[in-house]
Amino acid sequence: MKAIAEVCISAIVACYRDAPAIPTMVQRLQQTFARLGCQHELIFVNDASPDDAQQVLHALAAADVRIKVVTHSRNFGSQSAFTSGMLVARGDACVLLDGDLQDPPELIEKFVAKWRRGYDVVYGVRTARQMRYLTELPYKAFYRLFGKLAYVRIPADAGDFSLLDRRVVTVLNTLPERDRFVRGLRAWVGFRQAGVPYFRPERPFGRSTNNLVANLRWARKAIFSFTYVPLELISATAMGVGALAILSMVYQIVDRIRRPELPWGISTILIVCLFLGAVQLLSLAFLAEYISKIFEEVKRRPRFIVDSTINVDPQHHPPATHVRVLDPQKPPSQPPSERPPAA
Repeated sequence: MKAIAEVCISAIVACYRDAPAIPTMVQRLQQTFARLGCQHELIFVNDASPDDAQQVLHALAAADVRIKVVTHSRNFGSQSAFTSGMLVARGDACVLLDGDLQDPPELIEKFVAKWRRGYDVVYGVRTARQMRYLTELPYKAFYRLFGKLAYVRIPADAGDFSLLDRRVVTVLNTLPERDRFVRGLRAWVGFRQAGVPYFRPERPFGRSTNNLVANLRWARKAIFSFTYVPLELISATAMGVGALAILSMVYQIVDRIRRPELPWGISTILIVCLFLGAVQLLSLAFLAEYISKIFEEVKRRPRFIVDSTINVDPQHHPPATHVRVLDPQKPPSQPPSERPPAA
């Protein structure tokens, strides 16, 4: 392996509503890489953040050519932001971080130490979070349930915060999947992997963009991307209901022979109809989720669209049309106050 002074590491930061945190993120990343003594580049992917993130990033990029900015035409989500950053990264390894500073940049030193020992993927394991226990409990429960359901081994309590060797990044960039779940794909590609435990603090600036609905969407994306258990559950439920129906028939026949004077039970019929209707609707819901994923993939729309870049070599632009290459020495243009209504 190269000497540490010859190594280049690309830090890829997904930014959405993180403008106040960006200068601190840059400072902490630069201090971390200075302690490591390696070369680096900082790639900030502005996922159409509605705050003044673009202006902040423009000013920072003007002061340091190692700070590169990729701006999306609209919000495509953090998974597309990481993918966008990996496509322009030139380093021997890439580190994925959220821009809210909940992923401590100082942990990169431990990531690099394990990477230098031969691990291709090093991910952060959230042993605890700075939140109430009752709020943290559903996160831990989901990771353990997902780990049982998934057809690949996905580490519990591991988010996107990770270091990926160049060859892992190359493999991930070649995967044709549109609706991405990066931490699942990271586990799927294999290679030598190791975890580093850490405490995840609250975000120091602003408020989290996650809520109950967003977390449920994340859970749905994970489950329907890396497990077939819902489909298997339909078959198991069908067999169970079938067996229950046979037992009920036998019971009704025997009971009718033993006590012919008893009236037919209308409540039993209603309960059976409602139960079977619920099973059918649940089965349709599972099928609809998989069909919607198929529909999204076969449309083959791009995973993101790049509006502009700063300090990025045009030869390394991610696939997109009409990318504007901005001059960091010129002040950024102000965004329009209103967007035209959608057709």
